[in-house]
Amino acid sequence: MFKTKQANPNFTGVFDVEPSELNQLRSTQKIKIVDVRQPEEYIGELGHIENSELIVLDSLPEKLSSLSKEDTLVMVCRSGARSAKASAILLDQNFKKVFNLRGGMLLWNNL
Repeated sequence: MFKTKQANPNFTGVFDVEPSELNQLRSTQKIKIVDVRQPEEYIGELGHIENSELIVLDSLPEKLSSLSKEDTLVMVCRSGARSAKASAILLDQNFKKVFNLRGGMLLWNNL
């Protein structure tokens, strides 16, 4: 699905995708965007991606049942570090179609 996917340098098995490609595909593909920042960040100055779901990283293990293993998931945070960790957690729980937004909201806001 993602032509820009590249291996994340910090987490084995995690793939990063480019903000520009996510922005293009989200209108035509079924992609669930999960933001793992704190609530104050989600509504703060960097904002959030329209129709994204906020699941704070620390609460992700308890919220796994709210996510479908059938969905394509793109994890988002401020810069891409926490969302890469979230991606690794999901992959460890046998989620298969999980991606990390490279550069997080910092790069997203440069679109």
